[in-house]
Amino acid sequence: MITDTEIKLKGLKALSEVLGDIEAERFVALIQREHFDYTKWRQELNEDLSIDEISEKAMKLRKEQGE
Repeated sequence: MITDTEIKLKGLKALSEVLGDIEAERFVALIQREHFDYTKWRQELNEDLSIDEISEKAMKLRKEQGE
């Protein structure tokens, strides 16, 4: 298990790699400013997809990541 500090560092690095430094900072600021329920957001993220579509999406992502 990694420490909270390591999680924060890895998270910021991932955000910066995908969004760039400026947009990553904006994302963090938005999350801190707004009431944000991550669990609810994740549950609603793919609610318009069927189980098969979610599975296909997951398998595609896994293949792209080389696992």
